[in-house]
Amino acid sequence: MEGVEEVRQLDNRHLHWVAEIGGKKKEWDAEIYEQVPDRRVAWRSTTGTRNGGMVDFLPKDGNHTRVTLKMDYEPEGTLERVDDALEIVTRRLEGDLERFKEFIQSRDTETGGWRGEIHGDDTKPSGS
Repeated sequence: MEGVEEVRQLDNRHLHWVAEIGGKKKEWDAEIYEQVPDRRVAWRSTTGTRNGGMVDFLPKDGNHTRVTLKMDYEPEGTLERVDDALEIVTRRLEGDLERFKEFIQSRDTETGGWRGEIHGDDTKPSGS
């Protein structure tokens, strides 16, 4: 993702993000509150600038998947508000999704860490 310097998974449901946004370095923590492997991931920030979102993966056929991203964030400062008004964030996210597609298509197997399910406060390990 453009501007993201680091995403560190702290445990099964918590992440720490470091990114450069509008020329400023920002850090925040986020919580995954819904996860269904290969279907959905939903998150919300717990510190820093308010943001959250959901990514859905809907299989179309054996070789194609529709990816839908919904994201909510609160721009801080004049530069971020201008970027938001000019839809710079939307274009950045579209580019990130295209790079994600290229990354996934170049892999033979899934990547990442824990693949269990999360539904609110309930957590199920992978395969249960």
